[in-house]
Amino acid sequence: MKSPFVAFLALLLFSISACQSSRNTVKLSSEEKSKIKDFQSLIPKKDSLYHVLIATSKGDMMVKLYNETPVHRDNFIQKVKEGYYDSLEFHRVINDFMIQGGRPNPTPDGSPQPYSKELIPAEFRTDQHIYHRRGALAAARTNNPEKASSSTQFYIVQRKPYTLPQLEEHAEERELTLNDFQKELYTSIGGTPHLDGAYTVYGELENGFDVLDKIASTTTDEKDQPTTAIRMKMYLLNQPKQLK
Repeated sequence: MKSPFVAFLALLLFSISACQSSRNTVKLSSEEKSKIKDFQSLIPKKDSLYHVLIATSKGDMMVKLYNETPVHRDNFIQKVKEGYYDSLEFHRVINDFMIQGGRPNPTPDGSPQPYSKELIPAEFRTDQHIYHRRGALAAARTNNPEKASSSTQFYIVQRKPYTLPQLEEHAEERELTLNDFQKELYTSIGGTPHLDGAYTVYGELENGFDVLDKIASTTTDEKDQPTTAIRMKMYLLNQPKQLK
């Protein structure tokens, strides 16, 4: 049996390594360390999925990343570790639809930064019941024929449940064929069925749906950009043992 000291040391090293994995060069504040610890406590001990904390000026959210979409998962983790998303805005927000981020900040003179030209091959996994449910974390993309994803831009689905008549009308308008699982999903949890098979879903929100709704309901301009900037900072919370 491990001594109390050994157990304490193991827990301390886990917390430090998780913090360091998400910030190799920036020292974390005591408030950040406390926040990370609080969210780490929500992750089951033997969980096999990566989890990321998305701290925003409207509150905090935690997402889990699917192992069924390893290319998107690993790309997102790498961006989080590099601190790529830190200080970026949710630049496109549409209430009852989704919130989108990952666009580079403008230069000091206000000029737009160039977007990354790096694309990621699509990973559609509807066979694993990975759909655009409410809270789905998915990759934005250009209108390219391969439906390849942006390496940086992401969105989180916010739409609340349809009634069955609403869903049937939506499916007819969009010429969608929905299976029984999708019908149950979109009438009980919510989401955006017309995006299934068109954009890659690679994770989902586990905590912070109230924050998602708060961001989605913010005041926006004619370009769907919040009139008051909503910024983010991300932290990798864990490292599943079998994926090390």
